Amino acid sequence: MEQAAAGSLASLGGQTMGTTWSARLYAPPGSDLHALHAGIQRQLDRVVAQMSTWEADSDISRYRRAPAGSWQRLPAEFAAVLACALDVADASDGAFDPTIGPLVDLWGFGSAGRPRRVPAAAEIARERARTGWQSLQRRADGRELLQPGELQLDLSAIAKGYGADLVAEHLRARDIAAALVEVGGEIRAFGRKPDGQAWRVLVESEVDEEAAIEELPARVLVLDEAAVATSGDRWHRFEQDGVRYAHTFDPRRGAPVERAAASVTVVAADAMHADAWATALTVMGLEQGLAFAQARGLAARFVARQAAGRLHESMTDAFRARLAA
Repeated sequence: MEQAAAGSLASLGGQTMGTTWSARLYAPPGSDLHALHAGIQRQLDRVVAQMSTWEADSDISRYRRAPAGSWQRLPAEFAAVLACALDVADASDGAFDPTIGPLVDLWGFGSAGRPRRVPAAAEIARERARTGWQSLQRRADGRELLQPGELQLDLSAIAKGYGADLVAEHLRARDIAAALVEVGGEIRAFGRKPDGQAWRVLVESEVDEEAAIEELPARVLVLDEAAVATSGDRWHRFEQDGVRYAHTFDPRRGAPVERAAASVTVVAADAMHADAWATALTVMGLEQGLAFAQARGLAARFVARQAAGRLHESMTDAFRARLAA
């Protein structure tokens, strides 16, 4: 079995949620890295088993199929993620909504396997009638959830962040002094390096292959017991009649966000909240989202497209305070 050397940085990685995970960590001398790797994978597999709409036997898929009027028991992790999702939905006035599953499938971004296309207005109206976070009813301290009938949860905009958090807490419990965990681009950092320095990460600047990025300066974040997540339209998108449609949905319209920011990056205490808020602010848009984040003290950075593919950066005071000097 491979073991950690004294004071050395170990790097582990693997596959999960249709993407990759990695962990850079400082482990006590003699730590079994194979066991740590297996433990990390188990944590992420738990998230998939509970919250993946692509797995037919996951808890979220079983909830989708549950009969109308039935109360469904939720695992503790599922309940915690749903509680966070509902808090962000409430605070964002519905810019974030964990019930958008029917719309995601309708536009071809979900697990139903439908082709990506622009649906008719009547189709959108029909599926929107099946959504709405306000309709969710919980009991038993949030561990039981009512299925009112054909309600389809989708936690894709928060699950990867939660996965990073779960891995971080798992490593802490195994006496790992410091780690930088990344799941599909969402990052959670804890502890300090042996030299006493906090973790530092470069904020992604290459928004897409067509943009002119030379005007964007490199931004390095200091993550001292913190997390960072980025939402953007670079991933999972299609074009129809010259219009780009990305996978980030505006639940209030029942359609992908129009003129979405190229990327929105959020720093928070944990990756679950950072992930959810990055999505919510993307839905709000640059003007509203930036003002909202500034007023609430959220550490957020927007990169917006301008004429000729140029990119413009805007950030809140809280985000600026997180940048390396």
